[in-house]
Amino acid sequence: MARPNRQKERRAELVAAAREAIIQRGVIGLRLKDVAERVGMTASSVFYYYPAIGDLLRDVLRDAVERFCIDRAAAVVHIADPALRLAAMIRTGLPAGPDDALCRLLYELGSVARRDAVQAARYIALYERQVGIYVAILEAGAAQGQFKLNESALAIARNFVTLEDGYGLHVTMAVPTFTPQAAEALIRSYASIATGCNITEIDLDSEAGNITR
Repeated sequence: MARPNRQKERRAELVAAAREAIIQRGVIGLRLKDVAERVGMTASSVFYYYPAIGDLLRDVLRDAVERFCIDRAAAVVHIADPALRLAAMIRTGLPAGPDDALCRLLYELGSVARRDAVQAARYIALYERQVGIYVAILEAGAAQGQFKLNESALAIARNFVTLEDGYGLHVTMAVPTFTPQAAEALIRSYASIATGCNITEIDLDSEAGNITR
């Protein structure tokens, strides 16, 4: 009887182990040996699945990007009101706190994207997917007369995602510059100016069932 092909399962185990290692110790200096030890394998065994650490990091990022985008879309898809949906979208784009594992992982892997074109392309795709969600919300609000956009929906959407990235980085630093609540309030303030709609005072906890990412 042929042996079952466990390659997919093993790769998933290694991706999970690498994810944990990166969150705990950072991506700089990470070795295949460090990952192998977490799953009870030798470094030479890991080479069969991932000949280089860069190959493994690419799969870690692919998985992280997919989970982040799916989580964000799922958190707002059921909200019909554009203003409420916009406020919820802003919240889900920020880390829940300094220990937010998924956001910390994405920030850590960003340092690899500065030198790896494949990783950089995935970050661009992550950015554009989030921009697309914002554009849809903004255009729906404008079509319904709820928003009076002060520039194009695309420009505002790009600003939202860039603000999230910037504030989120500060939230997850060893000594945070902002709390998640303060960062959310600042982005909501911009949203109110950009849309001509009071996004600042929307109470997500009571109106949208405690939206979180």
